Amino acid sequence: MNERRALGFGLSAVLLWSTVATAFKLTLAEFTPIQMLTVASIVSAVALMAICAAQGKLSQISSTFFSNPWYYLLLGLINPLAYYLILFKAYDLLPASQAQAINYSWAITLTLMAALFLGQKIRTQDWAACVFSYLGVVVIATKGDVLGLSFDSPMGVALALISTLLWAGYWILNTKNKADPIVGVLLGFIVAIPFAIALTVYEGESWARISRQGWLAVTYVGLFEMGITFVLWLSALKQTNNTARISNLIFASPFISLMLLSTIIGEEIHPTTLFGLILIITGLVIQQLKWDKPKLTSTRSS
Repeated sequence: MNERRALGFGLSAVLLWSTVATAFKLTLAEFTPIQMLTVASIVSAVALMAICAAQGKLSQISSTFFSNPWYYLLLGLINPLAYYLILFKAYDLLPASQAQAINYSWAITLTLMAALFLGQKIRTQDWAACVFSYLGVVVIATKGDVLGLSFDSPMGVALALISTLLWAGYWILNTKNKADPIVGVLLGFIVAIPFAIALTVYEGESWARISRQGWLAVTYVGLFEMGITFVLWLSALKQTNNTARISNLIFASPFISLMLLSTIIGEEIHPTTLFGLILIITGLVIQQLKWDKPKLTSTRSS
């Protein structure tokens, strides 16, 4: 294994994911969430199709889908369709720093859902991780008014939390997926695109006002949130002998993202957002203190 190469892939993925919250906000300035989902999904599908072609996997696409069409239809409706539509709407309603930090609690949600649906045991440290992480969510959502539970956008907070349920549910369903992971993700986009286009037509969205900057931003989201970065992350995990070390790189992503939001789009980062994010990260670190039992894991955070 080439550890230096794996580290390079991992760092590249983390740095790219760190930029997507900023890209989300720039895109949402001109696109509605459903427009953004539609275009970004098409870009992602094209990018993943090109990668599959380069790797000689195009022949697997139709055979994989028709081996279990209802299963892949369900996966595609969950992610990217429902997950990203809800996540983009949360970003539309909340400051990006808040939406991103709340969404980052998906790993804790995954632990709880794995216990519920897969029968996995929740350890004492998992419960402690839940307390820290969801306290962090409340701190961020209320801007520190934990006792008053005053939310600037209750709907935005609810959508951000629902997105964690969808993402965790998607990866639980994926535990039974034996297909090539890149092909599996591509099939999700192929399934979702017709539904996204239909929703866009139904809503009667206008495309005339979108600038060149808007098109560049949504293309960037499609490439580096939904598409190529996923392949970089998989490559890093595949080439390393130390999965934990590579996986821990992701902890840097939300903090880099906050710096980019502040410097590029000038978003004010509320002190409680940083404090709440530290609580969430603390929970995630507590969750990973022991590696004596296999844990259900995913590939990313938004």
